[in-house]
Amino acid sequence: MYRKRFGLTGHPLPKNAQGKTFFDKSPGYQRLKRRFAELVDDPGVGVLVGDAGIGKTASIRNLCAQLPKPDYQVLYLCDTQVSSLDIYRSLAGEIGLRPSHRRGQLGADIKQALCHMVDERGIQPVLVIDQAQQLAESFLLDLVSLLNVSFDSRQVLILWLVGLPELLRRLNMVPLVSLRMSVTAEVHLEAFDRETFAALLDHALKAAGATNNLLSDPARELLFRASRGVPRIASKLLRAALQRAHERDQSFVDDHTLEAVLDDAVPQRGAP
Repeated sequence: MYRKRFGLTGHPLPKNAQGKTFFDKSPGYQRLKRRFAELVDDPGVGVLVGDAGIGKTASIRNLCAQLPKPDYQVLYLCDTQVSSLDIYRSLAGEIGLRPSHRRGQLGADIKQALCHMVDERGIQPVLVIDQAQQLAESFLLDLVSLLNVSFDSRQVLILWLVGLPELLRRLNMVPLVSLRMSVTAEVHLEAFDRETFAALLDHALKAAGATNNLLSDPARELLFRASRGVPRIASKLLRAALQRAHERDQSFVDDHTLEAVLDDAVPQRGAP
């Protein structure tokens, strides 16, 4: 409803941001972009962590979308609260394998298929495992074997483990030391500071089609403080504020409108 009033062609800060709707100027994203490029040049294991709503999945999705096809095949798994066998089955399905009922055989089949993909078809597989902090320890231990090819002399898989900061704490535990030593790229995304958040807002509104400044300066400051610089929280509050301004027949969002939205959202304001 509010988009017509404000002349918007899309929602600001969409969850599926990609291409022109994705904000790629934050310091954290630039660090990730460099590490991502390093693993593209020299396949290995990367770890991307950050608090909920910070933009981990959107960031890695945006980078994967830029990989040239058919030279790269992106494999994405996010259902991690399952058994190791179920994860292997999901991975087998992603690469077109008929999964075996035995985990050991299934792991061998997947490794063979990945090697065939690289050596015979000239395709580099990129595996992204989201919500990786929920992975069973047994699967994390198995990853070491999956990554070991030709007496551990080569890497055929680019692997990104994406999750909450808890993931790093788990990887630093003694049982997972072998996997931790395989990590060659590590990025921790943090909440935006005031300057970066302002640039994010400008980009988001412009990408959504705005031709005028739709937020007063006090509203911008209030949005920054209320969201704590977390894009997902800012997205929800901004959309609610635009809708409230539309209902009030306003041409822009002022701090009073945003305060009304925050009052309605008091139980959720501290939620991630």
